[in-house]
Amino acid sequence: MASKHTLQLIRTIVEHSTKGALGFENILNKVKVTSGGGGACTCEMQVAEEHQNRAGTLHGGMTCTLVDAVSTWALLGTDEPVAGVSVDLSVSFMRGAKVGDDIIIDAKMLKRGKRLAFLTVDITNKLDGNLLAQGKHTKYIG
Repeated sequence: MASKHTLQLIRTIVEHSTKGALGFENILNKVKVTSGGGGACTCEMQVAEEHQNRAGTLHGGMTCTLVDAVSTWALLGTDEPVAGVSVDLSVSFMRGAKVGDDIIIDAKMLKRGKRLAFLTVDITNKLDGNLLAQGKHTKYIG
């Protein structure tokens, strides 16, 4: 079970790496951590204009970035926190999300070995629960 301390640690890491960031991570500044710890992290975000593609839906690159970031935050919320380095990342896209839609990004660690960690991420529409995308992320951790 995740402690309040672990959840606060994840929130602090996210805030320091996204709020006012000069680099790419700034695109994640509207992501809110709602729970975390024990190899899991759940976030919410409202899709904004800067997250959309030309069709007016959540950009695939933004979806991949959410999979990458939130699964990494899940790893940082373990007893042995580590960000690791991506070895493999894949995303299956099921439905689009429009500007103004609230989405939930739910990451879970499936397995952690000596050198690799395997994570999965579900992105769902908060209103109706429909699965929008599902990601798998493998990270080298040591």
